[in-house]
Amino acid sequence: MKVKTILVSQPEPKTEGSPYFELAQKQNVKVDFHPFSYVEGVDASLVRKQKIDLKNYTAVIFNSRNAVDHYFRIAEEMRFKVPDDMKYFCQTETVAFYLQKYVVYRKRKIYIGGKMFDDLVKIIKKHKTESFLMPTSDSLRPEITSALNETGIKWDRVILYNNVNSDLSDIADKKYDVLVFFTPAGIKSLFHNFPKFEQDGTRIAAFGLSTIKEAESSGLSVDIKAPTPQTPSMAKALEEYIRTVNK
Repeated sequence: MKVKTILVSQPEPKTEGSPYFELAQKQNVKVDFHPFSYVEGVDASLVRKQKIDLKNYTAVIFNSRNAVDHYFRIAEEMRFKVPDDMKYFCQTETVAFYLQKYVVYRKRKIYIGGKMFDDLVKIIKKHKTESFLMPTSDSLRPEITSALNETGIKWDRVILYNNVNSDLSDIADKKYDVLVFFTPAGIKSLFHNFPKFEQDGTRIAAFGLSTIKEAESSGLSVDIKAPTPQTPSMAKALEEYIRTVNK
């Protein structure tokens, strides 16, 4: 089945140079954008209710850019000056690179995992004298909690933001050939808004292992997966797929 329409579950890019606009033009497909979920930060009072004191930790575990943003946001709200010798353990290079928005990279101790959270856990195990804090959303995969508990390290989780489902009623009557997801929250929002959703020929594109896993555990067949060595971005993965099916 040829691809003519794509829905990307993110806000429309503000820059004209977006690869999705280029994809639409080159492959002659219609690409729409609609965020399926959004992030809402919690305030300092809710952090205190979790009995978390930021100064008690010597290392922070980041598994997303949202976690980075909200850690430094709440630190500022609570007037906590992040120490120069704080250590950062980032699940991916993307997260580590994003960290430069807040810290001078070369002056900080930053450790980077691989594609899987277990890759980061192997590094964390070598630093058992640290006190770790992991900023997260209101949902955290149980296997992450189990993996950290099994290391024997001293760690705490702090919920700094919530994933909120968007209202998708304005697209209820639209049919797309491809739905594109970047987070597990997007998949959850799909079924929250449309509990009786059936794939019925709709191709699912998913970015990241956790998103792919959420899609498949929800009963969806994932046709387009990224990143891969051949298709490091979602735009590239879509382009390769469209080239194949639209011949």
